[in-house]
Amino acid sequence: MTINYAQARENMVEQQIRPWDVLDNRVLETLATLPRERFVPQAHSDLAYADLELPLGHGQRMMKPVIEGRALQALDVQPGEDVLEIGTGSGFLTACLAALGREVVSLELHPDLAVHARATLDATGLGNNVRIETADAMTWTTDRQFDVVCVTAAVDSLPASFLQWLRPGGRLFVVRGRSPVMEAVLVHNEASGPRIESLFETDLTYLTGAAPVAKFVF
Repeated sequence: MTINYAQARENMVEQQIRPWDVLDNRVLETLATLPRERFVPQAHSDLAYADLELPLGHGQRMMKPVIEGRALQALDVQPGEDVLEIGTGSGFLTACLAALGREVVSLELHPDLAVHARATLDATGLGNNVRIETADAMTWTTDRQFDVVCVTAAVDSLPASFLQWLRPGGRLFVVRGRSPVMEAVLVHNEASGPRIESLFETDLTYLTGAAPVAKFVF
């Protein structure tokens, strides 16, 4: 059976994303036009527009389309803004951020995921303003700051270094807490200090190195 991906894309936007209060026209247009099926693992291409997380390898998972939509809407990336993405994964959210912003630097711990995402971005013509670095976000260092930071996997608690990468007035999206009930938040880097805006509850796979430390019980 041949899947009509254009129809599937439209259904995803109208039946999943818009009903979950994603109403930003730029975000909806991006999700309605980018070929998500090119980014999901080939074995799951028929599920590219389903309301599901999809496995990427290394225990990592591609976020549900509704979570991607809510993250993009909350971040409100503007055309002149620079974005840092922590966790490239499939490269799909990278492509969305790149379509909305000026430049995206994306960190990916696993070399094979980084190579595959780069190849897909190039093949779809969507990666001209994307630089993927194979790096561990927990130890990565840079003097550069960004308008937007998007963390694509959960953290038990937010590392201080992630906030240091935000420019004054910048925004950071992250899902934090303990599975199965986690909180998606938007952190605003204000002059008086970080202001945390609660967005919604969800449950995501942890970023490598950011899971809760196991407590020993005697």
